[in-house]
Parts: sequence; C-alpha cells; structure tokens
Amino acid sequence: MIIAIIIVVLILLIVLCNIKVVPQAHEFVIEFLGKYKTTWEAGIHFKVPFFERIARKVTLKEQVLDSPPQPVITKDNVTMQIDTVIYYSIFDAKLYAYGAVNPISALENLAATTLRNLVGELELDGTLTSRDTINAKMTEILDEATDKWGIKVTRVELKNIIPPAEIQNAMEKQMKAERDRRETMLQAEGHKAAAITRAEGDKQAMILAAEGERDARIAKAEGEAKAIFLSKKAEADGLKALKDAGVDEAVLELKKYEALVSMSNGKASKIIVPTDAVNMTKQNVMFSETTGLGDVTQPAPDEVTPKKDDPCCDKFKK
Repeated sequence: MIIAIIIVVLILLIVLCNIKVVPQAHEFVIEFLGKYKTTWEAGIHFKVPFFERIARKVTLKEQVLDSPPQPVITKDNVTMQIDTVIYYSIFDAKLYAYGAVNPISALENLAATTLRNLVGELELDGTLTSRDTINAKMTEILDEATDKWGIKVTRVELKNIIPPAEIQNAMEKQMKAERDRRETMLQAEGHKAAAITRAEGDKQAMILAAEGERDARIAKAEGEAKAIFLSKKAEADGLKALKDAGVDEAVLELKKYEALVSMSNGKASKIIVPTDAVNMTKQNVMFSETTGLGDVTQPAPDEVTPKKDDPCCDKFKK
C-alpha cells in the first residue's frame, strides 16, 4: 500500500515537472530523442518525460547589440575608431537554434567586416557626412545575411566615429577658420546693408527736401500771382467805378499817365508808350503852355541897377 502511494506521488511529481508554460513573446525549441520535434509558442504545454527536452528558449523581443569600438581604415588611409549599435529580433526559433553555433557572435563579426568594407570605400570627410548611407547599407547587408539564422536586423547605427588626435586638431582649426570666415562675411554684409540703408535714407531726405522747396516755391508763386491778380482786379474795379461815375476822357487819360509813371519807377523797366498816351501828353503840354496852368516855374526877379553918385549934390550932403 505504501509503495503504491509512493509510486502515485512520483508519477504526479513527474507530470507536474513536465508541464511547461511558455511566456508571451517567447518560443521553446523541443527535441525528441535529440531530434527537432516542434516549437512551442506562448501558452501551456506538456513535455514527454525522459524522451523530450527543451533544446532552446528563444525570446522574440527586439534586442540591441552594442559592438565595442574597432579600428577602421578609410580610403585616404586614416584610421578611425568606430562602434556600432545593431537592433535585431528573432523571427524563427528553429533557424536561430540550428542555423549557427553562436548567432549573436556571428552577427557581431559580420557587422565589423561589413563596416570595414563600406568605410574603406570612403574618404574621411565622406565617412563623417555619410552616416545615413552607411547605416542603410549595413542594415540591408546584415538583414539579408542573417535570414538563414532566423534573425531580422531592423536597424544599424554608427554610435561614435573617433578620428585620430591630429585629425581632430586639424578639423577644429578648420572649423574655427570657417566660423571666422562666416563671421567676417556676416559683418561685411551688415556694414553693406547699413551703408545701403544710410544712402537710401539720405536719398529720401534729399528728395523730401527738394519736394518741400518745390512746394514752397509753388506756394510763393501762387501767392504772388494771386496778389497781382487781386491788385489788377482792384485797379480794374477802380477804373470801372470811374467809368460808371461818368468821368470824362481826360481823367482816364491822366490815370493812364499815372499808371505809366508808376510802372517807370521799377529798376530795369522797359516801357512801351502807346500812341494815344503820347497824344495825351502832347495835348496836356500845349494846354499848359497856352493857359499857364500847371506851370510851376517862378519868373526870374528884376535885376537891381546900382545907384550912381551925383557929384553935384553929394558934396552938400556931406
């Protein structure tokens, strides 16, 4: 009875020990008597005791392989230290288990040789400026080469590119010279823009001053023209008033004569006397000479004759 109980307990322990649970995003490779049998996916499974075994536990999550820095020689014989970061995942547990002895080590070595081949075709400047191109080519090459290992390479990144110390010093000097050149160019462009702006300002100021002077002259000319117009209008109104008052022709002729006199007062005046004004002047002169009116010349005083001494009578006065 006790032996039966012991046997039952042992059987239960063996059964319980062969019940396996595969976690999510994992796969187990199962062998039967040393030969591949199946691949367990996530869930609960029962393993045949003593005949089956779990050959490989594989995770399907994306993993990162950080390669150490390694020397790489460029096309122009510059040795640099470059380290890479590889993102990969396992898509087939069977291929991963039986494709290579150590798939991760194989992937690392393949990445190193591929990197040397790609960088060896580029010069130093091309290597420093072609990271995206190198990443894309390495991803394509590694992904194609690791398909038979059940590995999917999703991305490759160049983590660090470390040139030699003398190259770094030369690059720093070149960068400093380039920055100095850009600063000089920016300063020159700033001075140029300032000079152009100043010249534009001076030009606008001169234009505004000329426009102001022109407007002032126009306003002055308009004012003088208006003053002359009003003066002539006043004279015309005066003449019209005289005419309306019934003034005879002699007074009008005198007014014309006065106008001529006033016009002759100006400097450098050239007067053209009309014929009727000349006739009026002649008539006025003849009238003055005939009547004596208007003659303001005083007659000369009579000459005083000195009185002679009388020799006959002067002796008695003494």
